[in-house]
Amino acid sequence: MDALDLARWQFGVTTVYHFLFVPLTIGLGVFVAGLQTAWHRTGKEHYLRLTKFFGKLFLINFAMGVVTGIVQEFQFGMNWSEYSVFVGDVFGAPLAMEALLAFFMESTFLGLWIFGWDRLPKRVHLACIWAAAIGSNLSAYFILAANAWMKHPVGYEVVDGRARMTDLWAVLTNSTALAQVPHVIGAAFIVAGGFVLAVSCWWLLRTRDGMWRGAARAALVMTAVAGLVVAGSGDMSGKLAYEQQPMKLASAEGLEHDTAGAGFTLVPGIEIPKVLSFLSTGDFDATVQGTEDIQRRLEQQFGPGDYRPDQTVVFWSYRVMLYFGLSTVGLSVLGLWLTRRRRPMPRFLARLFVLALPLPLLAVIAGWLLSEVGRQPWTVAGELLTAASVSPGVSLTEVALSLTLFTLLYGGLAVAEAVLLVRHVRKGPEEAVPVEVPAERLEPSLMY
Repeated sequence: MDALDLARWQFGVTTVYHFLFVPLTIGLGVFVAGLQTAWHRTGKEHYLRLTKFFGKLFLINFAMGVVTGIVQEFQFGMNWSEYSVFVGDVFGAPLAMEALLAFFMESTFLGLWIFGWDRLPKRVHLACIWAAAIGSNLSAYFILAANAWMKHPVGYEVVDGRARMTDLWAVLTNSTALAQVPHVIGAAFIVAGGFVLAVSCWWLLRTRDGMWRGAARAALVMTAVAGLVVAGSGDMSGKLAYEQQPMKLASAEGLEHDTAGAGFTLVPGIEIPKVLSFLSTGDFDATVQGTEDIQRRLEQQFGPGDYRPDQTVVFWSYRVMLYFGLSTVGLSVLGLWLTRRRRPMPRFLARLFVLALPLPLLAVIAGWLLSEVGRQPWTVAGELLTAASVSPGVSLTEVALSLTLFTLLYGGLAVAEAVLLVRHVRKGPEEAVPVEVPAERLEPSLMY
């Protein structure tokens, strides 16, 4: 094992941990904004109680996400300086837009929302949480656009060994990004829906308060609708992978040789004939490239080397993502059917939703592994190999030390996050109802 291997492990561990918070933040922010909108329109107290309750869970998760996300930026300079030099002129624009526009928008209006209870007019306060939620989704868009460029680089030219952006609009409207953004954001809503369902059902098993059934129903609708978005964008992503990332597609299916009418492997040994060809192209008889034949062609194009990603990781991460995601959405559809026409949530189903809490989280982590491991051995497809991206002056000992420290730190943060979330969930929602302050009574410092 060398510094490159440990650097990859470190980036993988920290990114997976950070990605636990990102989808929940994206989806839960919109859910909280929807609850507050319902309170604003109806004036019903239980909507306000749920807004404050899930709002605190959202804030805990948001804070942990910010802390863990900062580490990612340091790693670009510490372990991946050659990568940073190559992509800096391209990545600078979307990442600057993410920080200066989306993240500042999200954090500023979230601060106003936190401290604006009883100080801002209700409409202004409601607008703050919606602005924060929109900011988190914009942040995801810019980051995913930058990430999509690594898989399908567009709008650039290589000058003096560095990628120079020639068309910002092409980078932001990359076909890979346009498929990836709704897929990831839809998955984030599934994660948030599963979380709200688990919490609401935990309380439904302990109380007859009808507001928990309402929260669970709203989460069921959100999860089911998000499932449709994920399915549609996933189909689009699969067809783009056929054109842009054939090695990842072949690795995800364990397909070794070019095959006409390729089948889809449910699990090793069980295959549905011709389905892979149809999902990839819309034609049951289309030819799908295999890993060994792609490897031979890439050697002819780029020279000797192994251009295959880790076959086992890519194959199984795809199935974990697919099966766990489908299970979550399927349970949500079942829940909607069983609770139709104001029927109570069956206790067996409530217990099932509590137990199913990890499924969407595992699905999105597996999806990230599929996306990033499937691109290997490239950091930028066709342009920069991972082996050429690592910092040349970093030793194995230095990376091992930082990996150990980050792992211990993140482990402590994981315990803190779990303790805070469990403690707040068990405490339950508050009873207090704030009183709106008319605009003319606000202090000047709060009005400008």
